[in-house]
Amino acid sequence: MTRTVLITGAAGRIGRKVAAHLEARGGYALRRLDVRADAPDVVAADLADWDEGWAGAFSGVDTVLHLAAHPSPEIDWATAQRLNLDLTYNVLHAAGKHRVRRVVFASSNWVMAGYRDQTGPLTPDMAPLPVNPYGVSKLVGERAGRSLADRGISFIGLRIGYSVSGEGRPASELKMGLWGRQMWLSDRDLCQGFERSILAEGVGFTVLNLMSDNPGMRWSLDETRRVLGYEPQDGYPAEG
Repeated sequence: MTRTVLITGAAGRIGRKVAAHLEARGGYALRRLDVRADAPDVVAADLADWDEGWAGAFSGVDTVLHLAAHPSPEIDWATAQRLNLDLTYNVLHAAGKHRVRRVVFASSNWVMAGYRDQTGPLTPDMAPLPVNPYGVSKLVGERAGRSLADRGISFIGLRIGYSVSGEGRPASELKMGLWGRQMWLSDRDLCQGFERSILAEGVGFTVLNLMSDNPGMRWSLDETRRVLGYEPQDGYPAEG
């Protein structure tokens, strides 16, 4: 069976990686939206402004991978409102209007950034503790997904760890000290997490951590393994 998958933010770093992975795997018909149409098969669409034209691309879609957002954790409130909150509301509205089966939302470890100087495991059911507009915008996206799930559309929020550019190898680019090393996410674990989120059965609403299997990390992957069947292939020592 071929699944029709729509990727928002498809011209971005993560969007390109996930699209390439799904194409190589086969069995997926991809639709790609981005504010920039500078990659093959990407349709230009400013998702922060509602338009029936781009919303029509959601018709007949099985799964939406919602990656579009301003990626910087240093954004101000005005930017977070337009590019992360308003944009996400529009995407979820289009998904609901066209009755897609599932939305997979690229949330962020920044939802839990307030725990950085504490100890103990970080599980998805803990109280969120964002420290900036970016983290708050991702938390609001998760909660908006709960409303979508109440309407019968499956929603999976992935609190993505530290995914670096290029091949995604942990090297000098891996910043933020121990906190950053603990949440490293390799390219193949990133792509596996998104594909498993498409394929997982029996999921109504859930929010999950998505990191590689880093020795010594605080981020719990128990629920990610149980719900998605996720089996990370990589890991990076988080000590020191």
